[in-house]
Amino acid sequence: MHFTGTIWRPPYEAASLLLEVTAGCTHHKCKFCTLYAGLPFSFRMSPLEDVEADLLEAQTMAHSPLDRLAAALQGLPAGRTYSRAFLTGANPFVLNAGRLLEIARLIGQYFPTIKTIGCFARVTDVGLKTDEELARLKAAGYDGITIGVETGDRQALDFMDKGYGPKDILTQCRRLDRAGIGYSFFYLAGISGARRGREGAQASAALFNQLHPQIIGSSMLTIYQDSRLYSEIQAGNWQEAGELEKLDELRALISHLTIPVTFAALGASNTFNFQGKLPEDWERLLSDLDRICRETDEKELRLYRENLPHL
Repeated sequence: MHFTGTIWRPPYEAASLLLEVTAGCTHHKCKFCTLYAGLPFSFRMSPLEDVEADLLEAQTMAHSPLDRLAAALQGLPAGRTYSRAFLTGANPFVLNAGRLLEIARLIGQYFPTIKTIGCFARVTDVGLKTDEELARLKAAGYDGITIGVETGDRQALDFMDKGYGPKDILTQCRRLDRAGIGYSFFYLAGISGARRGREGAQASAALFNQLHPQIIGSSMLTIYQDSRLYSEIQAGNWQEAGELEKLDELRALISHLTIPVTFAALGASNTFNFQGKLPEDWERLLSDLDRICRETDEKELRLYRENLPHL
């Protein structure tokens, strides 16, 4: 399989067939991000020949007699079937509709059992496509894409050089709603900076409540020395929020959400993992956060952050 660098996927894509169709990020400017700093290029499209070769390899492995024998000896189901594919890379949805449709055709050729295709996307990637193209992508199986919106806080989005604002999130996600393409958000606790967590959370909830994300997956900001944000901190231009403040920010976000959505803080950057469905688990999630804040202190949480390996 052709995989370049570290492969990132949301926790909820664990059972999906991972397929590299891009590597790196087309934006490559977010001040906090160092995920793709080790690549010798900013962004690269995979040749379709490589994509097809990987599909053939994955198909062969799924039907390998040796793999079936090993599974039988371990008492596991024989063979591997997939109902979903996840395209890897920072934002494969930036590819033009024609290329995405060809990738979908190849996936269907080698894995007829796969019915839906997900990937990471930037808000701006959606804006590159017409309504007709979005409808065709939906018909081809694209659904459940993951968008790293990070926040609905305009000040934070501008400072971090995300390349879009809250109105862009609203406009493009409404277009996805109309096309029937489901989507999930990544929220980044701490992105608004010290003493602005609640303000950022409330602005984000107000924005999210106008949309229909299936999942809001939360991560916590971890700052590495090779990031532009670290340089901003050293220059005195920005101050990092404390760990308890980040938890309080998540509490504020959850308490202001009024839409039905799954809220999940499952990634390694989170000092504690928790998840639930809103509104059913609203009280439990808030109670859990209150308990965590009572039973832990800033020093303990900070130690976790400082010893967190590079994501």
